[in-house]
Amino acid sequence: MLSAGVVGDALGILGVAIASALVPVINIEVYLIGLAAVSGGGHTWFLAAVGGMGQMLGKLVWYHLGGNALRWGWVRRKMEKPKAAAKLELWRRRTNDRPLVGALLLFVSAVSGFPPFAIVAVLAGQLRMNVWMFLGVGFVGRTLRFAGFLGGADWLVELSSRWF
Repeated sequence: MLSAGVVGDALGILGVAIASALVPVINIEVYLIGLAAVSGGGHTWFLAAVGGMGQMLGKLVWYHLGGNALRWGWVRRKMEKPKAAAKLELWRRRTNDRPLVGALLLFVSAVSGFPPFAIVAVLAGQLRMNVWMFLGVGFVGRTLRFAGFLGGADWLVELSSRWF
């Protein structure tokens, strides 16, 4: 059974995760480390999964912006150049013919933040990556990332309490 404190933490993480997915200067990782430092710990995987879900809800907006970017005049004009159109088509073909390559890049970005996940979300939409693959792989990657931050902060608090 989840306590009221854990539910409150989860709602806070969900809100900050969605906001940080939409506004890159909002840092969910700092929020998670602070939360782990002041909370009693535990429920790491649940809270990480809530953060992953919130991030993917927000990143879905970036995915759809990428998918619709060719409708914008300045992007469309840039893509009318043969070299740019050929490059986009090459990458679409690469990711459609080998979806695991796209999924692997997405996963690496979701876990590590490199390349920046917001940019990868836009590219995934632009390249027409399967939206369910985008959401599933991104959710797993972000959840693992956030579990690392929550668990790492818990471990540091425990370690510092032994030494100081």
